[in-house]
Amino acid sequence: MTQAPFDCVHLHRIDPSINMARFYRVTIEKTLFSETVIRRSWGRIGTRGQSLSLTLPTGADAQRMAREMEHRKRRRGYREPGAS
Repeated sequence: MTQAPFDCVHLHRIDPSINMARFYRVTIEKTLFSETVIRRSWGRIGTRGQSLSLTLPTGADAQRMAREMEHRKRRRGYREPGAS
């Protein structure tokens, strides 16, 4: 079974008991020179946060790495906005 192509994921982790309200976003983009870039953004909800870009040689590598990044955050309790 083939997975759908990874495009973008936006996750939140909110825990009022410890005053935590964080976001995490992963996107895959193409540059003007046809390179594949994974762009990660994270921080407190309501702020710009921080971001980091990583250039990879192939789209398949980017897909694999982005899914791994998403999986790691989901294990730590991040979920889609509005999900219980």
